[in-house]
Amino acid sequence: MESSLSQIDIEHAHSRTPEQVRQAVEGIAAKLQERHGLSSRWEGDVLALGGPGIDGRIEMLPGKVRVQAELGFLFSALQGMVESEIRRVLAEKLD
Repeated sequence: MESSLSQIDIEHAHSRTPEQVRQAVEGIAAKLQERHGLSSRWEGDVLALGGPGIDGRIEMLPGKVRVQAELGFLFSALQGMVESEIRRVLAEKLD
């Protein structure tokens, strides 16, 4: 049986300082909150994201950021749009 969840898994390399990366990640979270009503909270170097239809995390790793999310049924139709928006904002903030 196929899962009704769609998954996003994006890694983005960077050469920024941890503080710059944290600010960029907070900017991404603010945009997701504004557009999709997601809440966020830091758990060490991981920003946990949650809201109706989305459960995700943005992890700060040495030299890269990893974004993982599970999209519920309603958001799965928007997966391509959500993924491209995340990639665009990562490039804008970290390149």
